[in-house]
Amino acid sequence: MLHKKNQRVDWEPFLAGISKGKTTIEYGANRHIFSQGDSADSVFYLRRGKVKLAATSEQGREVIVAILGDGEFFGEGCLAGQLLRVGTATAIGDCTLVRIEKPLMMRMLHEQQDVSEMFVTHLLSRSIRYEADLVEQFFDSSEKRLARTLLLLAHFGKESRAETVVPRVNQKNLAQMLGITRLQVRHFMNKFKKLGFIDYSGNGGLTVQSGLLSVVLHD
Repeated sequence: MLHKKNQRVDWEPFLAGISKGKTTIEYGANRHIFSQGDSADSVFYLRRGKVKLAATSEQGREVIVAILGDGEFFGEGCLAGQLLRVGTATAIGDCTLVRIEKPLMMRMLHEQQDVSEMFVTHLLSRSIRYEADLVEQFFDSSEKRLARTLLLLAHFGKESRAETVVPRVNQKNLAQMLGITRLQVRHFMNKFKKLGFIDYSGNGGLTVQSGLLSVVLHD
């Protein structure tokens, strides 16, 4: 089931109040923000853009854990004792990030109750979303899971009836996220296009129409 997003927290006033221990960084498409095995010494806030979180097995198989959008934190494992990054974070398109050093973030969470409460709420909301994704891996069809993923990537629930997904979220990425083949993704994408639920723009972007929700809600 597709849940509407809760009202998003505005983290900008919080970030503006930090004078030391933070760095604003610009990343271009396909650049690694951190790699699996790197030292876990900071938390990142995604101000603008999309970031792919992925893990690679010893055999070299990559699994996409999540695609993050504006207003999300990642790399917070360092706050729970994680010494090394367990996955790789990659910019899908042009991104603006704020890097917050671990000691500073831990101190603020300890000293500022309002910040701590907002951060915990943010992490719990994301955990619930991941749990829902895991349940759907077992019970929902591949077609329904693909439709739900496209709606999430298009930030379904905003006022506009159509949103453009970043062009570099390609069929290979979608297949890795859902644990299905690229052939299956291509088949369902073609079906969605014929039904008018998605369309490809001239610059390679993908437009997702709210009508795609009917696939998710259909039993």
